[in-house]
Amino acid sequence: MSFDGFFTHAMVNELNTKLSTGRVSKINQPYENEIIITIRANGSNYPLLLSANPSYARVQITNIPYSNPEKPTNFNMTLRKYLNGAILNKVSQLDNDRVLSLHFITRNELGDLQEIVLITEIMARHSNIILINGHDRTVIDAIKRIGSDKNRYRTLLPGDNYINPPKQDTINLFEDDSLELISELDKRFPNAEVLAQNLQQHFQGLSYNTSLYLANTLHENGEVKDKINSFINVYKNPSPTITEQNNKIDFTVYPFQFNNNVKQFDTLSEMLDYYYRDKAQRERTKEQGNLLIKIAKNELKKGKRKAKKLQKTLDETKNADEYRIKGEILMTYLGKVQRGMKSITLPNFYDNQNDIEIKLSNKISPSENAQKYFKRYQKDKNAVSYVNNQIKINNANIEYFDNILSQIELANPEDLKDIKLEFKQEGLLKNHNYHNNAKHKKVKISKPESFISDNGIEIQVGKNNLQNDKLTLKSSDKREIWLHVQKIHGSHVIIKSFNPDDETLVQAATLAAYFSKARDSANVPVDYVQVKHVRKPKGAKPGMVIYDSQNTLYVTPTEDLVEKLRKNYKKSKPF
Repeated sequence: MSFDGFFTHAMVNELNTKLSTGRVSKINQPYENEIIITIRANGSNYPLLLSANPSYARVQITNIPYSNPEKPTNFNMTLRKYLNGAILNKVSQLDNDRVLSLHFITRNELGDLQEIVLITEIMARHSNIILINGHDRTVIDAIKRIGSDKNRYRTLLPGDNYINPPKQDTINLFEDDSLELISELDKRFPNAEVLAQNLQQHFQGLSYNTSLYLANTLHENGEVKDKINSFINVYKNPSPTITEQNNKIDFTVYPFQFNNNVKQFDTLSEMLDYYYRDKAQRERTKEQGNLLIKIAKNELKKGKRKAKKLQKTLDETKNADEYRIKGEILMTYLGKVQRGMKSITLPNFYDNQNDIEIKLSNKISPSENAQKYFKRYQKDKNAVSYVNNQIKINNANIEYFDNILSQIELANPEDLKDIKLEFKQEGLLKNHNYHNNAKHKKVKISKPESFISDNGIEIQVGKNNLQNDKLTLKSSDKREIWLHVQKIHGSHVIIKSFNPDDETLVQAATLAAYFSKARDSANVPVDYVQVKHVRKPKGAKPGMVIYDSQNTLYVTPTEDLVEKLRKNYKKSKPF
């Protein structure tokens, strides 16, 4: 199910129940197209997420942690100016469309009461969040400003009159049950899928899955009016469910019979947190790490091109011995060689059965021709050592940037600042004087994530190269246990124990496998060893270590275990 008009209706009911009459305490914009407004209601704080993300636009209460940028955006500052301390009067929906409005009551600069409305339009890549004056519908600001060059129907700029999105000529089933039309469609289309497509054309806010559910409901026995009321009641009293159909995970407001139900939740918001946790985080990471991804991919591309050139050079130097042999044969039969000859065929004493043809320069002496072959031999011999060393360095660079891309893929947005710092230190970000400025401010590396095993032992996981280096080489006791997935890019994991039990070892190995490129694999080999057996080679890139004396465990990573160990840690934290 998508976040369609019917789902929006159910979400509006949930938000009104939990947030109505609540007061705004915080407003943050942690990501480019997303706002989080913390509302204090009924003795609790509710972080309300308004997302205009092109792929995952939605409105929900969220408990997924986030980190704020160092400097708030202009739109965030505008929201704080108008909404800090405001009371949420109600949440409303435009007809049965995916347009959700938060109606706030606050006081203006003169102390008079005024209504400010914050509108979220959920429309894929056209999604937007708009702040308007509730009295005259004037646009105060929008998270995505839209000028006349982008939309001729309406503009969304400060001072413009807010115009609702274009309305489709369809029926709002919450206001008009259209019994005759639905009965006619039900009789005309006995196939549920065909009926679903036709229902979408006549009724507002129906995604295909919602329409299919309505079609299946209509095909059941009973009066049409009762079946419509039953369908509508699902959205007034939802039972949020994660489902699976054709190997595709989806979210619904009800455990529909034509799906395999996976997990049920108490609220729609909890369900959306579960569903979007990885998807939305990857999208946010991609948005914020776009420059880092671009740099890593460009360096990786350059490294692969260089690898081909170096291999070509190495292949050319394989003939070095041939130049030596020709030089020695020329010196042996120097008396037979005359100045001005362009080539000569001489006996090959390295191969008694065949003679060898040797090309000559007619402008130099026979002795100089022999010396020319010896010089070429020495040059190629020296080149072999140099090229092999360059290949080793280049392969390390390829491995490094491939590892960086893996880290970004697995990272949360807040983990990117360490990777950005690492790129600055490595001189990969242009227009940055990190190395030139002796008085540069020391940036603190973020802490690794902590987990607690079922037996109460802390396990720490590094999420990037700087965290990994600090965790393994500086902050860990040499007697503690270090883990890493075998021969695959992944996190450094430390068990904060000198002699952990077998269950803790397996759980730590599962974390190492989960926070690696092998996350979606089964039976993943994970090496573990005491920290004292792990060392960093001289001149190695950040995050690169070697180790010995290891043992190996085979585990299959699961998100459920990771969340369980994460919750164990949260429960253990002192308040």
